[in-house]
Amino acid sequence: MGTNVTEICAANERYAAAFGDKGGLSHDPARRFAIVTCMDCRLDPAKFAGFAEGDAHVIRNAGGRVSDDVIRSLLISYRMLGTNEWFVIQHTHCGMQGPTNEAICARFEEDAAAHGGDAVEAHYIDFMPIAGELEENLVRDVRRLRTHPLVPASIVIHGCIYDVHTGRLIVSEEAEKIGAAK
Repeated sequence: MGTNVTEICAANERYAAAFGDKGGLSHDPARRFAIVTCMDCRLDPAKFAGFAEGDAHVIRNAGGRVSDDVIRSLLISYRMLGTNEWFVIQHTHCGMQGPTNEAICARFEEDAAAHGGDAVEAHYIDFMPIAGELEENLVRDVRRLRTHPLVPASIVIHGCIYDVHTGRLIVSEEAEKIGAAK
């Protein structure tokens, strides 16, 4: 077995040994909120937002973007599991800032060419890079949620930027105005 799998299995043994009564946690988040954030390894949402297992739903993807699948998950989080407040949290110095879909596809093409493969499927994916200023992107994503026909006006939607150098969350005033419950 590789080092990572060995270490992960050992860590899981320690976790399971101290699991206690967590098997009784509800699948409905106790604090009734969901967070959408980036998959970046520097972000630990439970630590920077102060919650524990069973408190919230966390949905992660490259860039913390409001994709169709994120909307699907948030709608299930609301309708079936009771959340009534959502946070979209993007972050400074994100790897999705800067590259375009074309540049990302070119990287797949280069890799495929070097290994005798084909990267045609990359051209059918919207990688949702962050275009323009980070806060503008955040506001667009919050607006996408607020204007989605299946998102009820009663849901509060927050927009924040996590600063990877300080660990602080910066609330976007514009996103807050757009995301306010009606």
